Amino acid sequence: MAPSRSNEGIIHPYIPNSVPEVREEMLRTIGVSSIDELLDKIVPRELQYRGELSLPEPLPSEQELKRHMRRLLSRNKPCGEYLCFMGGGTWPHYVPAICDEIAGRAEFLTAYAGDPYEDHGRWQALFEYESLMAELLDMDVVSVPIYSWGHAAGTSLRMAGRITGRREALIADTISPERRRIIENYLEPHVRVRLVKHDSETGMIDLGDLESKITSNTAAVYFENPSYLGFIETRGEEVSDIAHRGGALVVVGVDPISLGILEPPSHYGADIVCGDLQPLGNHMYFGGGLAGFVATRDDPRFVREIPYRIFGLAKTIVEGEYGFGDVAFERTSFMVRETPSESKEFVGTAAALWGIVAGIYLALMGPRGMQEVGRLIRQRAMYAMRRLSEINGVKAPRFNAPHFKEFVVDFNDTGMSVREINKRLLGYGIFGGIDLSESFPELGDSALYCVTEVHSKEDIDMLHDALEEIVSENRGV
Repeated sequence: MAPSRSNEGIIHPYIPNSVPEVREEMLRTIGVSSIDELLDKIVPRELQYRGELSLPEPLPSEQELKRHMRRLLSRNKPCGEYLCFMGGGTWPHYVPAICDEIAGRAEFLTAYAGDPYEDHGRWQALFEYESLMAELLDMDVVSVPIYSWGHAAGTSLRMAGRITGRREALIADTISPERRRIIENYLEPHVRVRLVKHDSETGMIDLGDLESKITSNTAAVYFENPSYLGFIETRGEEVSDIAHRGGALVVVGVDPISLGILEPPSHYGADIVCGDLQPLGNHMYFGGGLAGFVATRDDPRFVREIPYRIFGLAKTIVEGEYGFGDVAFERTSFMVRETPSESKEFVGTAAALWGIVAGIYLALMGPRGMQEVGRLIRQRAMYAMRRLSEINGVKAPRFNAPHFKEFVVDFNDTGMSVREINKRLLGYGIFGGIDLSESFPELGDSALYCVTEVHSKEDIDMLHDALEEIVSENRGV
């Protein structure tokens, strides 16, 4: 069905209320005479664009629209077609078929934040997710998923500020630049961020710099383990001791898939743990399959400050039967909608579906499966570092420390920029590592590479051969 024309322009058959008469009736009902008058009531005039947008002619039918969209999408180069060694917050992991199967069920896929009585299946699924995550993290209380790791880290540090009554957070400077911006924006203006330097040899937190920056106003020390740059912070207990001696809390960001082989942050002093669920059965989805979590011990001082929903269970009037629902609902902004100034943080649409998927993944894997996948990732990353370091002029890893999943590759002695190398790798069907030259200029031409359980020995060898050929050709060898 093709669009028709009227005095008002195009009437689209697939856009609701585009018929002029319908539009006029809607405007008349709400008491305005035009779209411009409606916008004037809700958008300041200085923010409105008054020119004419340069738009192409509308597509003649729904069929043409679908064809146009397919043509646009075909320009993408997905990781199913290219070999991907990029991580940095959205990682290529294997997603078991059962995760997609259950996530697509109508009772989960369409569930939203409302509380219909028949929605107890979703509540139980989220309770099970929280329980499994609590076991993995060795923490007592886990929130329903929120937007992302950055959101969860920002919330954790705001919690620390409320608990301690202090207004400053110390953050390791090896944090993801994107996550750092999210945290700074989220904490403004209540908590100020100060960066703590890293050791140039190991990448780990400079303990001397940390001690010199701890003050009576420090609410929390935040670091990530494994770090954004892939190395493992082996001195977590020392960092925690320094923070706690200064009266500050310790917040640790963690990649949950590492906890099959690494000690959970709660074992080396973390008061609050946060991170992202994407590695646990969630697709990358162009960077959209993210879901942050916040976890604490069962201490009312901490639990009261979690602003997100937590699901628990309680006995019913039927012997042996349990129901599932919100725990301490008064903590959330849902409870104080009429007086938002009393809310700790506003909570809107979150990522509960990805929490259900993470619960499915953890139940499927079990403790032994998580240990096996953790070992496999570490072994393959170690093999990749060894193979890449064999290339003349390439150093992998850049930091002298143990690593998990990600590592920095130093290309400074190759005479090539990371941008040049990554462009050449596309010709081999490979996505190279994340260029760190702008976000970490002290590292020069270095890139962050990611190796997970999806990368076979043959994949890593292919990367080695491609990089060796690119570097050799550049040197005229």
